[in-house]
Amino acid sequence: MTKLKNDLLLRALKGEKTERPPVWMMRQAGRYLPDYMKLREKYSFFERVETPELAAEITVMPVHQVGVDAAILFSDILVIPQALDVEVQMIPGTGPVIPQPIRSMEQVQAIPEIDVKDRLHYVFAALQETQKQLDGSVPLIGFAGSPWTVFCYMVEGKGSKTFDKAKAFCYTQPEAAHLLLEKITRATIAYLKEKSKNGADVVQIFDSWGGLLSPLDYETFSLHYIREMVNALQGDVPVVVFAKGCWFALEEMCKMPVAALGVDWTITPHMAREFTQYQTTLQGNFDPSRLLSPVSEIKKLARQMVDDFGPYRYIANLGHGILPNIPVDHARAFVDTIKNYS
Repeated sequence: MTKLKNDLLLRALKGEKTERPPVWMMRQAGRYLPDYMKLREKYSFFERVETPELAAEITVMPVHQVGVDAAILFSDILVIPQALDVEVQMIPGTGPVIPQPIRSMEQVQAIPEIDVKDRLHYVFAALQETQKQLDGSVPLIGFAGSPWTVFCYMVEGKGSKTFDKAKAFCYTQPEAAHLLLEKITRATIAYLKEKSKNGADVVQIFDSWGGLLSPLDYETFSLHYIREMVNALQGDVPVVVFAKGCWFALEEMCKMPVAALGVDWTITPHMAREFTQYQTTLQGNFDPSRLLSPVSEIKKLARQMVDDFGPYRYIANLGHGILPNIPVDHARAFVDTIKNYS
């Protein structure tokens, strides 16, 4: 493997002292970048995801244009349902739609055991192509949705603020729900292992909808399966877990063999450190909407964030994905502030 010119992220994930915190942004490869918008006009969403050259081009854009310390592969968490023979449509202005959502035990049982190498070959080709283009400049992150978050879309059939149908499925048909979660988990473990073999230096698990569950249900329907994944990946690749709205689970999460835990902006850095007993690398937690503030304010708040987390065992990031309406120079101001932190 090429020696990395910038290995700040990997050192922070190992808990080593770094001269400054590494910085990257969730959803950095995409919707706020003018060059990405041009590609969006030419190619459909899944064309961009499934064409390795396009995915690689989009992945490296923010490295060159915004100066982040890591690339994250341009892809989507819903490639997993697609690989499991569940159709996903990406509808502009609406988001993901699953025309035939999973609502019965028969449908769950019909989901096949798959060979991810075959079904998701385009993702692995995109990782290899991206590594060529990065040429050892920064680490490459691969990602997947948590089983619960992927399950939410598969059962609900579309995006939702509450995912009531997904939750109802868990509470009325728990056996079917757990079988579906188990199938998603197995496929995702295989997928992330294959990603690490094809060029991902780090993997991140996104539990975007974990915060919709009570702490008790979170353990049952989400954390249980994330734990299974993290344990299975131990020794293969550093794993970051980002569970939005799940600050209540940080104490349990830091017992897993994770390299870092992502936190959102609804918890103070001090509380996040207390919950994780100052033993775990933390990543976050700038409110993405705050990137709409004047640049002087962004710089002040970004410095404050690093001061509050402390510069060690820390990766500067947003508390969720960057918004489409963020001016590029505001994103750059955030990144530059972290890079100039001393």
